[in-house]
Amino acid sequence: MKINLLHCIRISMLTICVLIPLLLDAHKPDQSYIYMRIYADGVGGRFEATSTDLNKTFGLNLSDNEMTLEEVLPHAARIQAYLDSMTTFSANGTTYNIKFDDVEVLNLNDMEDYAKFSFTLENVEEVPEALNISYNAFFDDSKLHKGMVVQEYNWKAGIVNNESLISLILGRNDRTQELSLKDASIWKGFWALVKLGIWHIWIGLDHILFIIALILPAVVRRREFLSDMSMVDTKVSANYSKSWLPVARFGPAFWYILSIVTFFTIAHSITLALAALEVVNLPSRFVESIIAISIALAAIHNITPIFKGREWVIAFLFGLFHGFGFASVLGEKGLGGDYMVLSLFGFNVGVEFGQIAIILLAFPVLFLLRKSIIYPKLITFGSMLLILISLYWFVERAFDVEFAIGRYLVSPIEAFMG
Repeated sequence: MKINLLHCIRISMLTICVLIPLLLDAHKPDQSYIYMRIYADGVGGRFEATSTDLNKTFGLNLSDNEMTLEEVLPHAARIQAYLDSMTTFSANGTTYNIKFDDVEVLNLNDMEDYAKFSFTLENVEEVPEALNISYNAFFDDSKLHKGMVVQEYNWKAGIVNNESLISLILGRNDRTQELSLKDASIWKGFWALVKLGIWHIWIGLDHILFIIALILPAVVRRREFLSDMSMVDTKVSANYSKSWLPVARFGPAFWYILSIVTFFTIAHSITLALAALEVVNLPSRFVESIIAISIALAAIHNITPIFKGREWVIAFLFGLFHGFGFASVLGEKGLGGDYMVLSLFGFNVGVEFGQIAIILLAFPVLFLLRKSIIYPKLITFGSMLLILISLYWFVERAFDVEFAIGRYLVSPIEAFMG
């Protein structure tokens, strides 16, 4: 079956108004921070929240990339009261009062700004070995929101000037956790970063769709590129496809797609490290636009091969840009410190686990369907759908626009995913 690419795109454009997936949000960092400072005779810290979260929760109009202290100060008391009411610190049956003091603004180049609200805990007669933290801020306004708890300073535990090792990740369904103050909890922090990587690949729809674009043709092979017919099953219907043949065995096909995704992992690991360590910085709008268009190019390759028989090139090339996208999670706040290497490694391990989980869920289903005469059509029309989603996101990101109709569907999607 010969596919006319232009004809396919024209048909797809006619259906754009009924394509719900176009209205989904792609991966965006959605998290606030609690930095803890543990002294010999007291406990302090600070809350950090993005202008987006503050605008959404309080109906403000703070600047996204050029937020000033003058903008924040008129609303500081209201925000502090909210954080106080939404956060509880306790230990050994005692609940500590939160006393706020300094307010600052953290401006980041080409990234969203953060408002910083410092505090100390009152009535701490003796620093406990563990602190119970209950955090409810922003969860009701954003179902995917996460609260990151970081021990920035704890001399007793050997932690000095740490901004990279996340100790706890609080979420809508896990709002209360215990923070150990008696040790550095390096492995606990490492595991927290692994979970963070898994979480961000699962809520990053643009990354997921790129992987799906790679997986779709994994259980078939193009006739024109076949050099070994034993790789495929030739006993299929004459109406199956003139372009594709189904693979013969599960194992080789599975390891093939796993190797392709591994190239993706290697690439995004390189650029994630470069960006998070501030060796290379690219404008976020440019990076997110390239990530969006990468889905379209991977999907177009499924219809009309661009890199003949070398899908790993697509995975690696665009994996580099996806790495800069992942860096928005760790690098957005310029995270540094002694544990950055461990944090990067843990996050990458989590991303890889998340990707493998997607493959384990999707691949067996695709393998069972591969001999059906509808499968070649699934590749074609599924890829067309991915192209449209990609173009939708590209327009939004490249031209900094947001289509209002998407807002009506985001909340139920977030509720489902959260």
